Amino acid sequence: MKYITKILDIQSVTHDVKQFCLEKPPGYEFIPGQATSVAINRENLISETRPFTFTSLNSVPNLEFIIKEYPEHHGITEKIHQLQVGDELVIEDPWGTISYADQGVFIAGGAGITPFIAILRQLNKDGKIASNRLFFSNKTTQDIIKENELREILPPENLVLSLTREEHPGYHTGRMDQAFIKEHLADFDQNFYVCGPKGMNADIKQILIDLGASPQSLIFEK
Repeated sequence: MKYITKILDIQSVTHDVKQFCLEKPPGYEFIPGQATSVAINRENLISETRPFTFTSLNSVPNLEFIIKEYPEHHGITEKIHQLQVGDELVIEDPWGTISYADQGVFIAGGAGITPFIAILRQLNKDGKIASNRLFFSNKTTQDIIKENELREILPPENLVLSLTREEHPGYHTGRMDQAFIKEHLADFDQNFYVCGPKGMNADIKQILIDLGASPQSLIFEK
């Protein structure tokens, strides 16, 4: 089913990421970690849908998406970033296979953090952050989405921020390769939630399996 929803607010998150607050259709519900197909409500664009993950909680009155622009693609993200408050998007019913099963390790790259934002927000709201951990890779500190909020949700020992193109005290330097995983993890008998660029997803999943994680413990968008 398709729903027309109006943009209520737009905020910059990083130099190439914006947060969009939208009207929530009556009765619309989703699970943290789920996504939906989104199109711009214009005649020449309405058939061009792209998947975006909800970053708001189901319990709040509006919908929120955090969307990174890829101007080099000259595609939908570039056009969405040009929209203004009052413009309309078309969303569909929610879908997705990334949902919280139990305590574990979240591994994200860049905009792949978006499904985990909603999940971590819900866990925090419910007082269930417990020993969940987040490994989050970005190019530079300027690319980190919602860093301050993540630091508020997770204790320092459970949050590892990795930079691939900068060196800063307090941040891991380099890619999240096998050496990184072995350095930061000893227990592979737990859940692993993985979301990032396709190449990173494939590499991380293979590394985890090679180090002893069960394929059934790997939770990612199929």
